[in-house]
Amino acid sequence: MKNLILPVRFGLITSAVLIAYFLVLALFNKHTNPAFSFLNAVITAFGIFETIRYYKLEQGTNFTYSGGFIAGLITGIIATVIFTLFFLLYITEVNADFVSEVLTLVDFGSPVSVGVMTFVVGIMGVATTVISAFTVMQYFKKSWNIS
Repeated sequence: MKNLILPVRFGLITSAVLIAYFLVLALFNKHTNPAFSFLNAVITAFGIFETIRYYKLEQGTNFTYSGGFIAGLITGIIATVIFTLFFLLYITEVNADFVSEVLTLVDFGSPVSVGVMTFVVGIMGVATTVISAFTVMQYFKKSWNIS
């Protein structure tokens, strides 16, 4: 249980930053442009980086690659789930025209429902989480080089 406190805390913080970024974009009516969602990956990666950094400080010499990777995954998954639920609430209750606004910018060639768009946001978050956790762990892993 103690090992989950840090990733959960950083997952909540990361999701709050993702939601705040989305709402700031909505304030300037830029939230319908998918190009701005690339900063979500940077925010998520930074949250995972900070989690693993603090986890390594907590563990000291007991820090392992798998422990750090799992801490990063938990952080990213929590942030993704919370942001995806917020996104679903936003596109169904706050701005019901969001899907049609996005489709005017990007033509997918077939009809897109709220469920499909929410699923894509979730999958993008999970993919970003896995890639970021692997990437960040390259910085924190113990080196096997003998020099």
